[in-house]
Amino acid sequence: MSNTTVQVMTHGPLRVTGTFEISDATGAKFDLAGRTVISLCRCGSSQKKPFCDGTHNTVAFKSDEKARALPPPKA
Repeated sequence: MSNTTVQVMTHGPLRVTGTFEISDATGAKFDLAGRTVISLCRCGSSQKKPFCDGTHNTVAFKSDEKARALPPPKA
């Protein structure tokens, strides 16, 4: 079992918990200041992307995803 989990929050962000790194498109790592829990924006409206700033509450972002199996990866 991995020591990192990602939880899809109802009408909210992706909550990442555990030991992890987050990098930008060039591979440069964000300084997470020792955090072991972080929320990543899904609504696209955060002023602190890629991190959540709670804006999903004011823009009425709705997403209630349920866990499901994905199809096998393409060869």
